[in-house]
Amino acid sequence: MYIHIGGNVSVDVRDIIGIFDIEKTSVNKDVNVYLSRLQKQGKIHYVSYEMPKSFVVCENKVYITNVSVMTLKKRVL
Repeated sequence: MYIHIGGNVSVDVRDIIGIFDIEKTSVNKDVNVYLSRLQKQGKIHYVSYEMPKSFVVCENKVYITNVSVMTLKKRVL
């Protein structure tokens, strides 16, 4: 099953490792280091250029999206 995570992007639910709130997790130094490293490797994909609300960690890529964590979780269930 695929879920729409914003923009024109849908991902396979089986590829999703986690869905995280950007505001709550970005205060953590380890999360910032992780996202910075992936940005340098070109593994971050911005779904929308609006204010980001969450990020979706998949096996090969991280998606930054303006869709809230609660909305994405509802779509998965």
